[in-house]
Amino acid sequence: MAAPRAPMIAGNWKMYKTESQAEEYIQGLLPRVSSVSGVDIAVCVPFTDLRAMVDSARGSRVEVYAQNMHHEPEGPFTGEVSAPMLSELDVSGVVLGHSERRELFGETDRALALKIPAALAAGLAPILCVGETEAERDGGDTERKLRHQIGEDLTGVPDERLADVVIAYEPIWAIGTGRVAIPEQAQDAIAFVRALVGGRSPEAAERVRILYGGSVKPENAGELLALPDVDGALVGGASLDAGSFAEIVAAAQP
Repeated sequence: MAAPRAPMIAGNWKMYKTESQAEEYIQGLLPRVSSVSGVDIAVCVPFTDLRAMVDSARGSRVEVYAQNMHHEPEGPFTGEVSAPMLSELDVSGVVLGHSERRELFGETDRALALKIPAALAAGLAPILCVGETEAERDGGDTERKLRHQIGEDLTGVPDERLADVVIAYEPIWAIGTGRVAIPEQAQDAIAFVRALVGGRSPEAAERVRILYGGSVKPENAGELLALPDVDGALVGGASLDAGSFAEIVAAAQP
């Protein structure tokens, strides 16, 4: 019997919070989650907030993740940040392939196939985001899209490291829209993602954590987190308020 997967709640701040706003937030969050047990907690913050958040969260339950990185360790890539730059700050991990990066900034599966092994090699825990658009969902293409993304994005990850990647399933039509995948939709898609990982390694499929992301709020978190294949949540807007985020963390406790 495989060990139970520890739930993870990650808050993606996107392009919100200056350093001073981030400091105010973390001072409000830490006491609210200090007694939480059995849940991994992460805040995924803008580059300019990373050092301050790592320093303020040190010794607490809260880990700090970046929102993107380049696959090369250094080079002529103006505006980019590398894995060694993040590692030196004691950043714990990095979000890769978020739908906004894909849709708005042209991030490709080919790029992600390079970034994920680079993150692992640098000791950073990657959260790989996958998911379908509204048109793909309505056209019955959800499984085709997920099969393509999982197959391409993890191609450079050896089987024995697959479970070190956290996968976040985010139906793009439910991000920031207020629409939420009904529990059956979320469970079906996440179980399908787990089966795709299992196609390469049944052992990794048992261990890999798969999060749900898409308009997660305190009001719906309990129902989503109770689904058998859901191992946590990637929280957007509701993570910007320390109280709301702490409620979602509390809902994830085993």
